[in-house]
Amino acid sequence: MPETDTHTTGRQGERLATLGLWSVPGVGVKGMEALRGRAGVPLAELLDVPAREWAHHVEATSEVRTHLASGPTLRDLGEQTWDRADASGTQVCFPGDPAWPGRLTPDVVPVLFHRGSSCTRRRWAALVGSRHPETGFLPEARRFAREVALSGVGVLSGAAEGVDQACHWGALDASTPTWAFAGSALDELDPPQARLLPHVLAEGGAFYSELPPGVRASKKTFPRRNRLIAGAADVVVVLRAGQVSGALQTAEHAVKFGRPVLALPTDHRNEAGRGGLELIALGLATLCLGPEQVVAAAGGLAAQRAAGAAAEVRGALSERAFAVLAALGAQPRGMDELLDAVPLKPADVSAALVELELAGRCIQRPGRRYEKA
Repeated sequence: MPETDTHTTGRQGERLATLGLWSVPGVGVKGMEALRGRAGVPLAELLDVPAREWAHHVEATSEVRTHLASGPTLRDLGEQTWDRADASGTQVCFPGDPAWPGRLTPDVVPVLFHRGSSCTRRRWAALVGSRHPETGFLPEARRFAREVALSGVGVLSGAAEGVDQACHWGALDASTPTWAFAGSALDELDPPQARLLPHVLAEGGAFYSELPPGVRASKKTFPRRNRLIAGAADVVVVLRAGQVSGALQTAEHAVKFGRPVLALPTDHRNEAGRGGLELIALGLATLCLGPEQVVAAAGGLAAQRAAGAAAEVRGALSERAFAVLAALGAQPRGMDELLDAVPLKPADVSAALVELELAGRCIQRPGRRYEKA
C-alpha cells in the first residue's frame, strides 16, 4: 500500500478514498459520482469522516447505505483493500497509471486490480464467444486469434472456457501479450483461469478485474466484466454467440462506446452462432471475412490516436474531463472561471476535476484553484 498518514490529501488521498468506497458491495460509478456531487468536496476530504455523516449521499439501495453507514471509515476500507491486494500478489491501478488500459475511461470503472504488464501502446481487439461453440470450432478460433496477434494487434478476452480461452492461447501461440478480464477477483480465479494466468504473465500480458480481493464469480459479475472488455478494445469481434450470450452483451457495450463490432459468419442452422448473425442482420455488426479485417478496424482507431499526444490523452478521459482539461492552463483558475469557460454544470466540473486529479492531469492549489499538471 502507498505510504499514508493521518492527513492524507490530494491525489493520493483521493485514490485511497476511491478504492475504499469501490470495495463496498453495491456501490458503483453512479453511487460514487452522486457522493462527490452532493457532498461538494473531493472524496479525500471524507477519508476520516464517520460514514454515517455522508452515506445518505451515496446513490445505492437503502440496504447498501445502511451497511456503509455502520462500517469503518473510507481510510480503513481503502487500506484494508490495498493490503489484501498486496497479500495476494495483486496490484491496484487508476486512470492515468502506466498499467491502466488506455481506452477505458473512469466513467466506466474508476479503479482496476491487475497482475502483469499493460502494453498500452498496442492496438487491441476483443475476441469473444461462447463457452460451448459447435464441435471443432475452438481450434479455428485459436488459429484466428493467432493470425490477428501475428499482424500486430493485441488480443483481449474474458478468460472463460471455450472461445475466450482459445483466443488467449492463440495469442500466446504467436508469443504476444494478451489481456484477460476476469469475472471474479484475481485471488478467486477458477482452475482453468488459474492455469492460464502464468502463461499470460510469461508473455508480458495481464489479468484485470474490477472486483476487490475475495469476490467470487457469479451471474452478476460476468455482465460487469463484459463492459470492461468492450471499453478496453479498439474493435470487438464476436466469433460465436448464441441468442443469449455474454458475447452479445460485450457487443452491445461496444456499440454504446462507439467501437466497431465484427462478427464471424456461420450456417444459419448453427444455434451457437445465431447471435452473431442477428447482430449482422440488425446492422450492429459487420460481417468479418478474416483476420485482416480485424486489423484494419483496429488500425483505423489507432491511426486517430497516433495523430498526437492530445488524442491519446482524450482517449483516457471522459468528455467532460477533457473539456475541463482544455480550459486549464499554467496559471491556476478558480471554479467560476472554469464555469465560464466550459458549458458544464458545477457538479460536472467538480467531478471532472476529481477525474483529472486522479489521472495526474491537474493540480489543486490553495483556495480550490486548479492548474494543468
